[in-house]
Amino acid sequence: MRTIVIRACLVVALAAAFGTQVFVSAQGLPPQPPPVSRPAFGGLRIASSLLDAAQQVASTQPATTNGPVRRLTADEAVKLAIENNLGIQVARFDPRIEDLNIITARTAWSPSFTSTFQNNSVQQPSSNILTGTSETKSKREVFTSNFGLTQTMPWGGTYDVGFDNSRVDSNNSGNTWRPQLNSSLNLNYAQPLLRGWAIDNTRQQLQVSVKNREIADVGLRQTLATTTRTVRNAYWNLAYAVASLAVQQQSLDLANESLRNTRARVEIGTTPPIDIVEAESEVAARQEAVIVAEANIATAEDTLRSLVFDPSMPDFWAIRIEPSELPPFQPVTVDVDAAVKNALDRRTDLQQTQRSMEATDVNIRFFRNQTLPDVTANLNYGLAALGGTRLPSSNSGLAALLGLPVEPNTGPVTKGYSSVLRDLLALDTPSWTASLNISYPIGTSQAEANLARARLQHSQAQTRLKSQELQVTTQVRQQARNVQTNQQRVQSTRASRQLAERRLEAEQRKFTAGTSTSFQVFQAQRDLSQARNNELRAILDYNQSVVDFETVQEVPLGGGGGVSTQP
Repeated sequence: MRTIVIRACLVVALAAAFGTQVFVSAQGLPPQPPPVSRPAFGGLRIASSLLDAAQQVASTQPATTNGPVRRLTADEAVKLAIENNLGIQVARFDPRIEDLNIITARTAWSPSFTSTFQNNSVQQPSSNILTGTSETKSKREVFTSNFGLTQTMPWGGTYDVGFDNSRVDSNNSGNTWRPQLNSSLNLNYAQPLLRGWAIDNTRQQLQVSVKNREIADVGLRQTLATTTRTVRNAYWNLAYAVASLAVQQQSLDLANESLRNTRARVEIGTTPPIDIVEAESEVAARQEAVIVAEANIATAEDTLRSLVFDPSMPDFWAIRIEPSELPPFQPVTVDVDAAVKNALDRRTDLQQTQRSMEATDVNIRFFRNQTLPDVTANLNYGLAALGGTRLPSSNSGLAALLGLPVEPNTGPVTKGYSSVLRDLLALDTPSWTASLNISYPIGTSQAEANLARARLQHSQAQTRLKSQELQVTTQVRQQARNVQTNQQRVQSTRASRQLAERRLEAEQRKFTAGTSTSFQVFQAQRDLSQARNNELRAILDYNQSVVDFETVQEVPLGGGGGVSTQP
């Protein structure tokens, strides 16, 4: 009778510890078939159950903060990062800065207007008979108003227009006009014919600035792609950490249940007391795994938070992030040759090097042009007009003595400023000068040294580009292998998890029949927990390798993969 009672107690205890399926199997009935997995993802049954368990664990565990909870999908996390990520915000300034550099370079072609207004008065003793006697003071007052316009043209020429006006009032008896109004218009134009004709310093700076603007655009696109990869990997790391906590919590629950059943069997005398120590040790080990899993969640959550949220948010550190999806397993077909070709066309580091080489080409053109002789054509054209109040000559005796013609005394004649301007615009008093200036340095010039250096830099950039293309091809092929390897790992870990489930079921049956020990059951539980973690880790690695394979075709991989993702 006692044997029957003991067996019944063991059956009830084992049924409570290992589930209804084991209880039914212990009665001799066939076990229930496992749920059918979807064909596209062999491990989706386990992953889905882990996600449900993770959500239950998250809802029952005490929150580390009292802040709000934000559930996110991977695409939503990427969208938030594009809006809020500080690294992207910093990169967005680069194109704007380069736009200002282009504007700065273009300002060299802006016209410059100048004006001068000056009044000058001079009084001094007379020093000759024309300025009066020795007791008379010589006075001279001059008011000038000058206007000018100068501009460098986009083809290298420079013009300068000057419009000068003055009013001179003097008591010098030799002056015919008192006051005297002067007006002149001058036009100067200089055009380089060899050096500075095809390209000059302004055009060089402008073209280099345009290339730098293109490099800044490529850099912004690289930052966006790199941040997107980092955010997706950080999101999957958090999802993995949450699911891993669910696995560890389930393992701890099994260990606690086994401990309770072991204590019950010790009390009825069917199990030696030493088995309690083994069960307690197993519980302690699994409690440690839960603690580590919780810390991993906090670390992964902080990493994702720093990538997707605005730090100026008042609840930035208080908000909790819950991933609403686990990394899926969707096998992809890898075309290595097409991926390599796409990468050679689209990789941002290659494009930056190519833009840099184009900027070096601009420098070569400029320095080659600077080695030419400086041949500059100059043209000057001027007009002048005179007015004021013309006095009758008071030196007729002196003029007759010198044999000069004597004007008839007709009284003062006044000619206003408007008449002076009419005379100026009538083009009656033109003057012009044309010149050709030639200069050429003897010996090695600075421009020749600069040209030699620029050519070496261009050759260096060509070699660097070839090296980068080789590295790009190697990286794409490596990431393609990672995708294929991780895809096979998922299949292998899935099979390993299924075998671990069957082994645990077998150990449970053997333990019920008395042919196994609690240690072996504990070991089977640990193996199943590890197998589930391995399968989930393989799925995560596969998804990250797919992300890396897509990213490496556009930007170099500089970080953001693996569990320890940094912003």
